[in-house]
Amino acid sequence: MALDVAVQMDHVSSISIKGDSTFAICLEAQRRGHSLFHYTPEKLSLRDGRVTVRGEAMELREEEGNHFTLGPAEKRDLGEADVVLLRQDPPFDMAYITSTHILERVQPKTLVVNDPASVRNAPEKIFVTEFPELMPETLITKDIAEVMDFRAEFGEIVMKPLYGNGGAGVFHITREDRNLTSFFETFGLLFREPFIVQRYLKDVRQGDKRIILVDGEIAGAINRVPAETDARSNMHVGGVATATELTAREREICERIGPALKERDLLFVGIDVIGGLLTEINVTSPTGIREVSRFGGNDIAAMIWDAIEARL
Repeated sequence: MALDVAVQMDHVSSISIKGDSTFAICLEAQRRGHSLFHYTPEKLSLRDGRVTVRGEAMELREEEGNHFTLGPAEKRDLGEADVVLLRQDPPFDMAYITSTHILERVQPKTLVVNDPASVRNAPEKIFVTEFPELMPETLITKDIAEVMDFRAEFGEIVMKPLYGNGGAGVFHITREDRNLTSFFETFGLLFREPFIVQRYLKDVRQGDKRIILVDGEIAGAINRVPAETDARSNMHVGGVATATELTAREREICERIGPALKERDLLFVGIDVIGGLLTEINVTSPTGIREVSRFGGNDIAAMIWDAIEARL
């Protein structure tokens, strides 16, 4: 059965198709005969209980630099779509949160993936703290004295914005580093929210493993190795993806969190594991499925659509 699929995303012209998971998911939808309607989150409107968007019909091609065609702008009622893919990138700010409130109004008639209420209530760096036994030591605070005590206890720490993404604003701070107070002051100017501080994991030099789960089950994984000059493993800042196998510990982590993902109807999730410790549960706009496929792993876009179609 052909489905009417609306895609809430950053503008399709801004993506790099080589590694973009949204592109892969939409391309698979198109292969299955589903129609695609593209819109950006600022085009959402709510009036008298009805959610509408202004966007364009979209066709995709596996051609870098010539990867899309958009039809003329038109207004559509999201309540008439079969599926909405919630796929714009963070930051997870009030604009993002507001869009989840609006998208809730089209449920259950329209299936929203991932579930907007669960996305709102499970920000990646807070949701993960429900599983402290799987994590490195972690502090969420805006109190400089707490951060100082945390560094005194563990020596090397990582400090990052609570609602950031893509490795932006991530700092590795050593025991001897005299810039901690300055970092803290700068964060305070940039972010109103608390910060997240974790014990530095030396195993990150061997890689930060991205494990993808579909409907709470393991779908694939890659290892992301940071550049020699960087503490971050994110690929767009120089991290290199490599093939990997899952350890018994990593499978245990997935088995522990899988039921919580299913309970929240978080269909497509990417978790980050360093040295057998869970650091994030990414539910807003997970990435990595093209890299998994490139190294001979599962076609995760197809697995996602199998799961969506099973719900419908």
